[in-house]
Amino acid sequence: MVDRPGRGGGDTAGNSGRVPADAPAIDTNITNKTLIYSSVVCFLAWVFSVYDYTLFGALLPVISEEFGWSTSFGTFIVTLVAIGTILVALAVGPMLDYLGRKPSLVIATVGAAISSGLTALAPASIAGAYMTVVRTFSGLGYSEQAVNATYLNEMYGNHPRRGFIYSLVQGGWPIGVLLGAALSAVLLPAIGWRNTFLVATFPAIVIAVLAIKLRESPKFQAMKYVKKLEREGRHEEAVEFGRGFDIDVHHSEESTFKQLFEPDLRKHTIFISLAMLCNWVGIQVFAVLGTTVLTEGKGVEFSSSLIILVISNAAAYIGYLCHGFVGDRLGRRLTIAGGWLISSLAYTLMLFGPDSTAFVLTMYTVGLFFIIGPYAALLFFMGESFPTRVRGTGSSFVNAMGPAGAIVGSALFSLFTGLGLSVVLTAFLAGAVATFLSAFLMLGTRDVKGPHQSEVTDADSTVARVT
Repeated sequence: MVDRPGRGGGDTAGNSGRVPADAPAIDTNITNKTLIYSSVVCFLAWVFSVYDYTLFGALLPVISEEFGWSTSFGTFIVTLVAIGTILVALAVGPMLDYLGRKPSLVIATVGAAISSGLTALAPASIAGAYMTVVRTFSGLGYSEQAVNATYLNEMYGNHPRRGFIYSLVQGGWPIGVLLGAALSAVLLPAIGWRNTFLVATFPAIVIAVLAIKLRESPKFQAMKYVKKLEREGRHEEAVEFGRGFDIDVHHSEESTFKQLFEPDLRKHTIFISLAMLCNWVGIQVFAVLGTTVLTEGKGVEFSSSLIILVISNAAAYIGYLCHGFVGDRLGRRLTIAGGWLISSLAYTLMLFGPDSTAFVLTMYTVGLFFIIGPYAALLFFMGESFPTRVRGTGSSFVNAMGPAGAIVGSALFSLFTGLGLSVVLTAFLAGAVATFLSAFLMLGTRDVKGPHQSEVTDADSTVARVT
């Protein structure tokens, strides 16, 4: 072993002690130019991933008409795709933790491009099965947010406004939704649905090329070397090297999925996963099925569904920025729980309050603001609350609970209405209660307020938690 200079910058503590002679030189000095480039590439990748992810649902009526699908069969295909999305999202986690943050970002972006391109080539003879398989690749695009959360969490380090900066990136969701809706409206009459998907392919390819020029996270580089030392049986060297980068090496020799349910992380994994699932039940009811709730439940008339689309996405974007800003100051866990609690109350008031259009739309917008906005804080908290050794798997596992919650939300809505309950009571039981529950589940998660605290203290690791 030889003495080496300390490593400064980023969110590392510097390793001023003795390190292995074969230790890689890891540059932790991340410039503002690098941060800006990383943030812009991640933002663009997320925008076009969302564009692809939501485009299939937006064009489903046109696709169903060409292939002769009934409404129920089209919905069945969407459900199968959602299940495939969950499986792909789960696979992205180990990819992040074993292959790397940067390669995973490139793969996720390319996956969105492949999903769009292959969708355009769907053969009529086997359209149902083909679409189920091909659209499963859109799960890579959906997983882009977990990739971004993992990568940017490590790149931002201790930046005092890291949550707010990340909210600008996460704001790509409403922009991607609106971009997809706008381009569909313009392109569909002129070039048809197939070419509309093809158009989505080219920007994603360009972004994937830009992503190749990104820097790999210093944290991942250090973790990769720590795992190498562990494989070689050099545990004490791994612990010492990891300490210099605030990396907990405990359980690092185990599979990343198994680590999520070890005693030191089990409670956090369960509570944050259930919170995500329950909240997506609420999102499915009030955002995805919102038109049904408003028109059939509250008697609101819209001349165009575009009004709902614009309201919801404007509320989401502003909500992202506000919750990102507040999360930096009050803590992300409380910000998320508080937002979802307010959302559940707003939706309850909307459902059981006056049928006045102004009142209903006001409460609906407030509800959307506080149910969707906290996701800027949640996605960053997902990356912040899991230790480096399992950060990608943890973020992706929780992220996969989103489509699972959407499936549960649709099932509950169908079940309650099928039992004869009114749309108002159904939306309350399936949506508002689930959203309320998600807020309290968040309080069961780890109270992590900074990147150093994410590393788990354990008697075997000798890595002290920085508090």
